Amino acid sequence: MRKRIARLSALAHRLPDAGLRTPLRNLRLVTNSLEQLTKPRFPNRSPPRMTAQEHQSILSIAMLAAFADGHKADTEREAIRRMAESLPREAGGTELVRLYQDVLLKRVSLAEAEAGLTDAGQRQLAYEMAVCVCDADGRQSPAEAAFLADLKTRLKLDGQEAAAFEREADAVLDAADEAVPAAATAAAAPVVASSAAPGVDLDKSILNYALLNGALELLPQSWASMAIIPLQVKMVYAIGKAHGVELDQGHIREFIAAAGVGLTSQYLEQFGRKLLGGLLGKAAGRSIGRIGGAATGMAFSFATTYALGQVAKRYYAGGRTMSTELLKQSFQDLLGPAKQMQAQYLPQIQQKAATLDVAQVMQMVRGGV
Repeated sequence: MRKRIARLSALAHRLPDAGLRTPLRNLRLVTNSLEQLTKPRFPNRSPPRMTAQEHQSILSIAMLAAFADGHKADTEREAIRRMAESLPREAGGTELVRLYQDVLLKRVSLAEAEAGLTDAGQRQLAYEMAVCVCDADGRQSPAEAAFLADLKTRLKLDGQEAAAFEREADAVLDAADEAVPAAATAAAAPVVASSAAPGVDLDKSILNYALLNGALELLPQSWASMAIIPLQVKMVYAIGKAHGVELDQGHIREFIAAAGVGLTSQYLEQFGRKLLGGLLGKAAGRSIGRIGGAATGMAFSFATTYALGQVAKRYYAGGRTMSTELLKQSFQDLLGPAKQMQAQYLPQIQQKAATLDVAQVMQMVRGGV
């Protein structure tokens, strides 16, 4: 847009005035006005940060969404608790442990949480986060759908903007369903140790998934974070298939949970880091940022995805005989080195983040990475 205006302005100033004085004067006035309108008002300023109250309101809504279905498994509850305890130490922002307890003990209501948000962008962001949290472990349950409908009514959102985001969220879930079957179509393969199929480089594939998920976490758009868990599911599916095991989404999500990786808690952690780290400012919602507007912080999803892939490779290569305790211990043992690797690969992660768009990511969820 700015380039077009600049070319128009240059043309207006180069044309001779003879016989065209009034039209040219009008053209120059218009182009000068357009140039002023398209200049950033505060080019050297970052978006204003949210207040502590605004942080608390949005995170409270996200926590309420996490427990909206009323039957979170103990492993997921524990993962959410661990996430809540870890973030305040690192970000120094909101007391997530207190918010977690307030939600569990019903000391905070949806009405109280949404009352702290007066900005339209923040209200849109709160709704997007709630949808993403409810979608983290698959399609919404009736209880989650009812919670989101109530939330949307209370927040008084712009109908078109809310509908546009809902289409994006549905597109992510649809793409995930295309990539990995919801239910296995064949009988379970016998439990035997096996090596990967010839020509399959699982280490390279796991690294590619980790790089992509690390890049997605650095983007402010909600659809980017939504794609991380479906890509992890797809990665585990490919690893199982390479060892002759046909999996479905239910089995894969059970495996991920058994390894100690919470689905809902993982999304809450990504969102919490973005919010408390300042990536999400007052001008929040679908309009924030541009494709490639990556943060400079660490991409924690890289480490989680890489460690999960390596555990899956050991599990399916060993004939699926690892106990739940051994799975969890193996994941934790791999997570430390993976966090060191993410510092090494951070430049590549940031470079990848600068090139991603929604169509490209949806294709990766459906097809190859």
